[in-house]
Amino acid sequence: ILEEIETAIKEYSEELVQQLALRDELEFEKEVKNSFISVLIEVQNKQKEHKETAKKKKKLKNGSSQNGKNERSHMPGTYLTTVIPYEKKNGPPSVEDLQILTKILCAMKEDSEKVPSLLTDYILKEPIATICEQMKP
Repeated sequence: ILEEIETAIKEYSEELVQQLALRDELEFEKEVKNSFISVLIEVQNKQKEHKETAKKKKKLKNGSSQNGKNERSHMPGTYLTTVIPYEKKNGPPSVEDLQILTKILCAMKEDSEKVPSLLTDYILKEPIATICEQMKP
């Protein structure tokens, strides 16, 4: 009877460890998804504000004369209006894709000059992964 109890304890312990690992994995996935949604909403709100501000500036600009000052160094909102290319696949985006997209969105929100390089890395990563999957036997 003691051996049966020890065997049962061992089996239940292994099952518990597996279930806890799954729970941790699902919790992480939930956090990634929540972060993505939060940052996406923040970026959308900033884009909306930027659009409204640009409209107001355009109205003011058309109504008054220009001082001849035309500063072209990184204008505010340059990266905020970036469009992220996304190819819809069967099912939702992977956790890895969501992490990358969240990173790009954070950079957009901050109007960071890192946006072009992050986008380039993301765009170049996609086709290579697709090609590798197609080459698998």
